Amino acid sequence: MSMLSLISTAQTLRGAVNGTSSPEKLLGLFLTAVVWASAVALNYNEHKFTIRSSDSLVIFFTLSIVASTILLHTLLETGQGVQSAETRFTIAYLVLLTLGLVVETWPRGSTRVQQLSGAQAWDKANFFSRMSQHYFQPIVSLAARQKMLQPSDVVNQLPEENKTEIGYARLSVIWNRKTKRYYDKVRAAGGLTNPEAVKKIRKPSLMLAIIQAHWRSLIPAVAAKIVLPFLDYLSPALLGLFLDYIQGPSASDPESVVSAFSSSVKLAMEEKPFGYGVLLALAIFLTRCAVAAVFSSYHRRVFILCAQAKATLTSMIYRKVLVLSPDARRKSSTGAILNHMSVDAVQWEEGFDCLGLWISIPFDFSICFYMLYQLLGWSFLAGVFTIVAFIPFQSWQAKVFEGLEEDRLKATDERVRLSTEILSSIKIVKLYGWEAAFKSKILEARRAELNVLKKMGAFEAVMSLVFASTSTIVTFVTFATYVTLGHGVLTPKTVFVSLTLFDMLHDPVSRLAEGTAMTIALVVATKRIQRFLMREEIDGNQVQHEKHDENFDTPVVEINDATLAWTSSKEPDWIDDAADEDDEDAHGEGSDDQRSLLSNQEGTAEANEDNNDTTPPKQTLRNITLSVKNKSLTAVVGRVGQGKSSLLNAIIGEMYKQEGTICVRGRIAYVPQQAFIINATVRDNIIFGNLFDQERYRRVLTACGLDPDLDLLPAGDMTEIGERGINLSGGQKQRVSLARATYDNADIYLLDDPLSAVDAHVDRHLWDNLIGPDGLLKGKTRILVTHGIHHLDLVDQIVVMKDGEIAELGRYEELVAAKKSFYQLMEEFSAKHSRKRRRSHAPVDSSTSESAVAHSTTTTDDGTVDTDSATGSDLDTDMATVEEDDTAAGAATKADDEEYNGEEEDELIAEEIMKRGGVEMRLVKTYAKASGLKTALTVTVLIILGEVCTVATNLWLKYWVDRTKEELAASIGIFLAGLFVFAVLYVVVHMIYIYLAFSVARIRASELIHRDLITNILRLPMSFYDTTPLGRIINRLSGDCYSIDEHLPWKFLDLGYLLTAVTSTLAIVIFSTPAFIFVVPFIAVGFYMISGYYLWAVRSLKRFNSVSVSPIYQHFDETLNGVATIRAMAVQERFIDENAKRTDYNANAYVSYSNCNRWVDIRLQWLSATIVLSIALFGVFERYTADASVLGLSMSFAMGITDCVMWLCRDFSEWQSHLIAIERVQEYTDKHTEAPELTSKVVPDLWPAQGRVVFTNYSTRYREGLDLVLKHLSFEIRPQEKIGIVGRTGAGKSSLTLALFRIVEAANSAWARASDNSGYHDWKSSGTDDNNDLDEHAPLLGGTSFGPVIAEDEEIDGGAIEIDGVDISTLGLTDLRKHLAIIPQDPTLFAGTIRDNLDPFQELTDADLWEALERAHLRDFVRSLPGGLGLGAEVAQNGENFSVGQRSLICLARALLRKSKILILDEATAAVDVETDELIQRTIREEFKDRTVLTIAHRIKTVMDSDRILVLDQGRVVEFDEPRVLLQREDSVFFKLAHQAGEIAVPLSPSS
Repeated sequence: MSMLSLISTAQTLRGAVNGTSSPEKLLGLFLTAVVWASAVALNYNEHKFTIRSSDSLVIFFTLSIVASTILLHTLLETGQGVQSAETRFTIAYLVLLTLGLVVETWPRGSTRVQQLSGAQAWDKANFFSRMSQHYFQPIVSLAARQKMLQPSDVVNQLPEENKTEIGYARLSVIWNRKTKRYYDKVRAAGGLTNPEAVKKIRKPSLMLAIIQAHWRSLIPAVAAKIVLPFLDYLSPALLGLFLDYIQGPSASDPESVVSAFSSSVKLAMEEKPFGYGVLLALAIFLTRCAVAAVFSSYHRRVFILCAQAKATLTSMIYRKVLVLSPDARRKSSTGAILNHMSVDAVQWEEGFDCLGLWISIPFDFSICFYMLYQLLGWSFLAGVFTIVAFIPFQSWQAKVFEGLEEDRLKATDERVRLSTEILSSIKIVKLYGWEAAFKSKILEARRAELNVLKKMGAFEAVMSLVFASTSTIVTFVTFATYVTLGHGVLTPKTVFVSLTLFDMLHDPVSRLAEGTAMTIALVVATKRIQRFLMREEIDGNQVQHEKHDENFDTPVVEINDATLAWTSSKEPDWIDDAADEDDEDAHGEGSDDQRSLLSNQEGTAEANEDNNDTTPPKQTLRNITLSVKNKSLTAVVGRVGQGKSSLLNAIIGEMYKQEGTICVRGRIAYVPQQAFIINATVRDNIIFGNLFDQERYRRVLTACGLDPDLDLLPAGDMTEIGERGINLSGGQKQRVSLARATYDNADIYLLDDPLSAVDAHVDRHLWDNLIGPDGLLKGKTRILVTHGIHHLDLVDQIVVMKDGEIAELGRYEELVAAKKSFYQLMEEFSAKHSRKRRRSHAPVDSSTSESAVAHSTTTTDDGTVDTDSATGSDLDTDMATVEEDDTAAGAATKADDEEYNGEEEDELIAEEIMKRGGVEMRLVKTYAKASGLKTALTVTVLIILGEVCTVATNLWLKYWVDRTKEELAASIGIFLAGLFVFAVLYVVVHMIYIYLAFSVARIRASELIHRDLITNILRLPMSFYDTTPLGRIINRLSGDCYSIDEHLPWKFLDLGYLLTAVTSTLAIVIFSTPAFIFVVPFIAVGFYMISGYYLWAVRSLKRFNSVSVSPIYQHFDETLNGVATIRAMAVQERFIDENAKRTDYNANAYVSYSNCNRWVDIRLQWLSATIVLSIALFGVFERYTADASVLGLSMSFAMGITDCVMWLCRDFSEWQSHLIAIERVQEYTDKHTEAPELTSKVVPDLWPAQGRVVFTNYSTRYREGLDLVLKHLSFEIRPQEKIGIVGRTGAGKSSLTLALFRIVEAANSAWARASDNSGYHDWKSSGTDDNNDLDEHAPLLGGTSFGPVIAEDEEIDGGAIEIDGVDISTLGLTDLRKHLAIIPQDPTLFAGTIRDNLDPFQELTDADLWEALERAHLRDFVRSLPGGLGLGAEVAQNGENFSVGQRSLICLARALLRKSKILILDEATAAVDVETDELIQRTIREEFKDRTVLTIAHRIKTVMDSDRILVLDQGRVVEFDEPRVLLQREDSVFFKLAHQAGEIAVPLSPSS
């Protein structure tokens, strides 16, 4: 239709030229009528059936208006006046076209079809709305009205076709095809047999794959990138014509007055009319507007693709984690993998924009050089040769910068790895008092990182001599050549058009340097991801999976002569890039897990060097032949480290199978030894993505003994569980894990010692109701790894593991009759072997809670009777209770909460908060002080001086304009000297302030800010870690620190530069064109309004983008911890979907932020274009009085201000956005810490000398505002006494340990209040429930931010704990903790060597370490480790290459080395077999006979030989006496516990 319109207009135009009655005119009018009729019909239908206007009609109207304008101009030029009918008709036609265009492009929000549409605003926007970014206006206006946006205000900004799943589907197909082709070539070349040939094969390029995956979407972007330089350089061409017009034909040599595009076209000598000048002014204005529109449209498209590329890579990394082989997982630490997501993938946020530079830069240079040639002749080659001379420096810079970037990423990897490992085990770090030592290691890694950044800053300063100063140097060389050799005359057009071109040349030159650095960083980051994606994957064919067969005789698990190992016997170089020139270790990946967390670098290097041996991998399991029948119960027993857990891992395919076959028939449910808990509600953890079945769910809860626990929670099963189950006890976590597996209704259940984490009575309940012959799983196949021996006579088959082999196999009676090792074990350790069992194993009736578990009745302080189940009278946890700050405290039951709704979720992990309003100036002061006020002031002065040099250069050239050749020749020395001085001064000043900014100020600020952050984080109380996901903390230490290191210094510098540039430009313009001062107020108002709207919106959007990252890291960390469970239960797709959901949420936030930038870009550029228009119009009106050189100077600066104003506002917002990183870091830096590490109270090195512990009316709670977990404890432990601490799950046993180490403080004590970060006391003192008035924080996703319920015993005195007469609250925490020893409930090892984990500070001799290992029964095991390294043997991250039992023994050895008079064993032997438990207890009796020992144990047998037993219930002391005394009383709690554990044979009397 547009073409038809053009034809009709052409015919009409021909008719106008040829005569009034020509047939062409009639045909043209007829065609016009046809086109209009068609347009009206199409317009009606478009409005009726579509949600946006037709681009075809818009183009039709636009082209018709242009053609009609030309026609009208032709009619007027040919002498037909306004009175003629044709002219009137053309004018009317032009008006109708304009009205048609207005109607067609009018927003359609009122039409029914658009109101009913749920499409995005972009999809509804018309052509002009899209080009002007007006479709985003409602969001910006909403932000200005509300002063803040909510995430719900910007939903659906990410187009459907750019979501993660779609991007992944495209990229994965291309990447898989490339890798398959590569591996085919490798195999064809001989694979392992011909490594040299393999190295020559080119590896697949991930970057090329990303580009190929998006090539269709990139075509419009590439086209726009090509068009932009032509539009951009149209402005100086029009400026040349405009200056010729102002100067007039007599002002210059006719030979020099040529078009900016062609020297062959001469301008007419006669004076041009006034309308010609106005037309040129409008042309310059419209050109600037068109550039802005194309620029914004291009960036919107590109940044959406960038968001998709980042999301797609994140998804690929996440999916890769789910299939990593054991070797690959060992090589890629959690910190390194996290860096791939948080640093490497983030490089693609501007990746396509960075690559787009290499498309436009050649066009920029070509057009600019051509136009310079038109102005300066061959003298322009001097500038070209100068730029060419810089190219070798460019190549050198790229090489050096790539190496520095790799070093920086390596150092960042190491720091993040250290931080992640330390913070994930922060409880252990605090218990051992290691905060200061670990902080020094993190700071050491930080110094290495900052040293690289300092080198990069110095290098940037040196290279600024070449790149940042290129335009200045080129200007000097070109004009010097033009005047001296070319003998040219400096006219206004020559000088100021050339200056404009040189100024425009500065942009591609600076982008060349910046683009090189960005491209190198992008390439390096993409290669790192590429290497990770090419890591070895787990072989899914190692285990043969078949459908479940209900036939009882068919084995569901069948292993035939299998040999398995945790390390691969073959590791080809073509999978691990160790042989490539991009060596793994050069990037901080290859040896992450071999690096010591504690030891020095030299020791680590030696250890790694020793590890490079050719010893074949140790076979963990050998000659395994096992058949497990359908619906049978098989027990796997054996000592620590004999291969029990490895057997289960072999069945789920987590090991390398070297020989034999493994066949599994049916679905698997896996319960790992360390429970895998996700940060979700109890119900979500149990259902685990399955459909909710109320009846089955209730049966599972009862069988797992969770009903009483849920009764204690304020929201029941909708209560949120913290990260890694941090607010549950070990037994509760294990039962939730068991409930998840049971609810899954699988065919085969692999249970890795789930009973070790629970108390004896809970053990019995689980056996009777869940696992045993009459339990809920009786119709399922169960393989149970256990260290207990009291249930073995009830299983169908027993597997005895020894040294990685099946030593014995058969039924209980058969093994006892064989009288081998199993018989000896039972003979020695079973309390029931020689007598008939006197208790029934009948299943518990789920209809009565009393039959499920025993109950105890206590009387509370107010005299009421509180009945509580044996599974926990108070929800005692390892670290915290379940309530969030705004919920009811402690053990409040559902009955106590009148407003409880079973579906209401009680949250523990609070939403990440966002502040309202602008960024506070205190953040600027914080950064300025950190960087050094003197340095910051010096940099500011130098930036101003640099701008003065730039202005002085232009004024110097203006001074020499219109001099004759003779005058120039006479003063050529002065002219060149002035140019030279200004150029050199600018270069030197620029280099100095770049060095000061990036090698001095940045380094100092980054170091101080990070030091304050990590210092405060390590000293925050455990209550902070209870309610804060690790991913959120790591985001501060990685993403926010990266922003402070890399982005914030540049934004400070850019802001200073742009501010001085805009100020100097306005001064020059006002000085050159005084009339412009009347326009300034309007420009200022427009700028103020646009920037005001923009800043309100962009602050919120940037914060959305920042806080939307943490959930990705949190979910990723959870996945890494439970990857074996996820794979075993085949729920990868659900976790992948969750990752995609969180990634899309982040991408949507990023796209919203980008769209807001596009909105402000185009408005500020259009506003800046009005400055150029106003100056040009002033010049036209004052044509005969204006000085062409002055006007040229003013126009030259004004055209440069367009980009400056835009980038000033953009950089100001981005500066504020990156200041949010300071705000987020400051949020953690300002939090209240624990009590001081040291106080004025100093104790001797040998304190405590006796080991006396006295509790006096002691009470404590986990966080302020929660209920007490220990209540009024008063008892005394005598020196060298052995105390056994027992109680039902949740009685407060572990809480007692935390109190001794002051992990929790006495209730209402000064330190408890001082370290509180919940704001509870502020809320309480305010006396209001109005949450909105508390502070300026708001949760990200809405909901309540605070509002706790006042806890019980609010004003009680928390009492005191004394050790050897010293009140521990008067001691520094380090002083206290280093004088106590503990073997914690969760045995934690750090990456490094065995020596590092025993003696982290290298204070002891090897003989001492070997002696400790021998006493811990580990000496022979350590000597047998592969490589014969002994104490130098590798410990993987989290000790993953050791069994849980072996980790416990290493912790025992660690305690043996700490010469303390007080030792606490917190369930220390829960994960070891009974034989090893007996050995450990013997060691404790012998080695700690002169020490006070407090033992918390699930196994009553463990504490039977204690001097006294402390029985806790509901956080209170209910019994404290010798075991024999308590056992003589059948009504005692200890007697009941011992009987339930089978340690006494006398049955309970009816009365009891």
